[in-house]
Amino acid sequence: MAEKAVFYHAGCTVCVDAEQRFVGALNPATYDVEVVHLGETPQRLAEAEAAGVQSVPAIVMGGAVYHINHGADLSALR
Repeated sequence: MAEKAVFYHAGCTVCVDAEQRFVGALNPATYDVEVVHLGETPQRLAEAEAAGVQSVPAIVMGGAVYHINHGADLSALR
């Protein structure tokens, strides 16, 4: 069974590029990746914060947060 991973982003060019590169590189047999565009689903900001996300793009895997580059702080998305 694949492990769930959540990729959070805000739709900027840095985020979209990171989504394509990182999510595309993950083995779908190992990771079931959900992509969350926080600009389109701001109601999920609290979820991202609770998971430990401080800026986007970021991916949460196995309870750990991996911040990729620095596109925007979550506070800028409120």
